[in-house]
Amino acid sequence: MTLYVTERCNSRCVTCDHWRHGRADASLASIARLLPSFELLGTRIVALSGGEPLLHPEWAQIAQLLKSWGLELWLMTSGLSLAKHARRACALFDSITVSLDGTNRETYAAIRGLDAFDKVLEGICAAASHGVAPNIRVTLQRSNYQQLPEFVDLARTVGARQVSFLAVDVANPHAFGRIDDFSSDLSLRVEDLAVFEAIVRSMEATHAESFASGFIAESPAKLRRILQYFSALCGRAAFPPVRCNAPEFSAVIGANGRLQPCYFIPGPPDADAWGDFRGALDGYGMVARREEIRAGKRPECTTCVCSMWRELDVVSQSVSRAPGASV
Repeated sequence: MTLYVTERCNSRCVTCDHWRHGRADASLASIARLLPSFELLGTRIVALSGGEPLLHPEWAQIAQLLKSWGLELWLMTSGLSLAKHARRACALFDSITVSLDGTNRETYAAIRGLDAFDKVLEGICAAASHGVAPNIRVTLQRSNYQQLPEFVDLARTVGARQVSFLAVDVANPHAFGRIDDFSSDLSLRVEDLAVFEAIVRSMEATHAESFASGFIAESPAKLRRILQYFSALCGRAAFPPVRCNAPEFSAVIGANGRLQPCYFIPGPPDADAWGDFRGALDGYGMVARREEIRAGKRPECTTCVCSMWRELDVVSQSVSRAPGASV
């Protein structure tokens, strides 16, 4: 499960509108009502996201409650407050992912909207020193793609566990809380495509060990898939094929209780997790939404930048033991 514990955010990212419009916080009582269903479903991992989870005034109490039910916890954070809360966060979370979109102050500020590069690095180092080396997630876009090798080197310097790369999502106008007119002038241009390809080719030699060890989460082939996505946006290729069954083994709950099958596809209007989570998850609306995704009928899937596939016979081992459990 992914829980958006708040819609509020302390970043000012050019790719996202949560910071402009986010208001809602999930209540501790609402999250507590989910726990019996999590147990019946065999839920193993809960990711706290948002918005910025560390802005929630009860983030630690929420994490402690979830952890007391034996759940593995994952914090997804901008890292702006991580240095301040590193000791407590590392005691509560099994893994931490920090968004970092620049390898210097200028690039970071241009994308994230704040002069906070040094503070985020401080948070990553602090978490690593307390025993939970963070993963660094980079959203590649025209402003930072040429820094791709530098991101890997920086991740090693600050003690990160891994670095991963994702293409900026400009094809879905409603992703990341976007409400206002969204400018897609973040993508690579035609003249950038050959540069990106040359960088990946060079990194196969210069960063071979980082690919082999998994320190870079993506293989060179997956980085070329990102190149194909940008090429498609430029009209030079088809979008890379998407194979994803994330809604079969996971779901997203917004801070307002709205249940979604994944980050990028809205749930049906009546899917209220706070009211009846099991009923919403297995209700007609969500079942129909999952069937649409399975049949390839959702346009968001065609241009998805974050697809996931898991073998369901492995995923379902724990949930199959629970009576009436959904997969």
